[in-house]
Amino acid sequence: MGLPENAGIWPKEFQRNEYFRRRGDFSNSGDITKGDFGALKELVTEYLIPGTRVFPVRDYIIKAYQYLIARFDLDGFRIDTLQYIESDFARVFGNAIREFALSIGKKNFFTFGEIWIEDDETRIAEFVGRDTQKDENFIGIDAAIDFPMRKRLFNICKGFMAPAELATHFNYRREVLRKTISSHGDAGAFYVTFIDNHDIDRRFHNKQFPAQTRLMLTCLMTIQGIPCIYQGIDQGFDGFAPDNDRRREYVRETMWGRPDSFSNQNEFYKLIRKLSGFRNQYPALRYGRQYFRECSGNGVDFGFSSDEGGLISYSRILNDKEMLICGNTNTNRSVTVYIVVDENLNPAGRLWKVIFSSENQIPISIPTTVIDRIHAVKVTLAPMEAKILL
Repeated sequence: MGLPENAGIWPKEFQRNEYFRRRGDFSNSGDITKGDFGALKELVTEYLIPGTRVFPVRDYIIKAYQYLIARFDLDGFRIDTLQYIESDFARVFGNAIREFALSIGKKNFFTFGEIWIEDDETRIAEFVGRDTQKDENFIGIDAAIDFPMRKRLFNICKGFMAPAELATHFNYRREVLRKTISSHGDAGAFYVTFIDNHDIDRRFHNKQFPAQTRLMLTCLMTIQGIPCIYQGIDQGFDGFAPDNDRRREYVRETMWGRPDSFSNQNEFYKLIRKLSGFRNQYPALRYGRQYFRECSGNGVDFGFSSDEGGLISYSRILNDKEMLICGNTNTNRSVTVYIVVDENLNPAGRLWKVIFSSENQIPISIPTTVIDRIHAVKVTLAPMEAKILL
């Protein structure tokens, strides 16, 4: 039975069987880049016209997306399931889109890909930044969605995972990127950080623990990377489903048609606006190097917080400015800790100002102390409270 008129789009350029893979789902091929993705039929992007160096499928795809940029004045592309595309075409596509955008005056067109890998940083590094491992002539897409960070930050802020896990993973990332990026601080341009999206089975926010969401948003907006706010976080959507079978449906709840869906008075809207202002005001939160900081409850034994419900602590440093971000992930216990800071930038007695508290604590100044040659700052945090010190 044929489709009714205008029910489908039939570009004449793609009306050739040899342009499609025609081998079933990729799970049957043993190669995730060689086969259909569910109901989505895969194009043979490596198809080469015999006797030439022309790749017609690639050319048509690129022209289609260039048209969209010009027609609708787009400023960026989120590229779905990028890991199912062969890496050489991902680089060609990213470069072609970037050059077209530049040719029409768009100097900051942004491309970032969904690479749903939660642990293997080497696989993500194949797609982002100046990748010289395979082809020195092309630059890949601009950034990848940061699933490794999301997995850890979500569970740590919920109190399900020790903060040391995040510190360990970022150290691993730094080693992977050592030959790919120009500096440690440059890594922030290559990762789009997030907590919720349309494919995650449940939103982070729980209406019983609003302080937990404030803690998470503070970390999301200050940790290395480009923060991405999923629709509804600013309005306190909790995405609660009555049964497991409908979870994804609830995570994709719409904002349109609801009373006060776009309220600028919601506490989370105001919080995101305030934290966005800090990112604009303090370049270290956008471009700074990032160091997870060891802490100590007794001022003697320092280390990364290795227990669930522990302390998140990291610095962002740009030039001669250090900002310290810390958060207590425990849901019912306050904590007072010494947190290590850079000794060159923070001599004994140097005063730190608490410029932000997620629990609206009264701002105070805290001196840098020296404990057995370790420069540290003593911070008290309420349950689920986050602070930013400068």
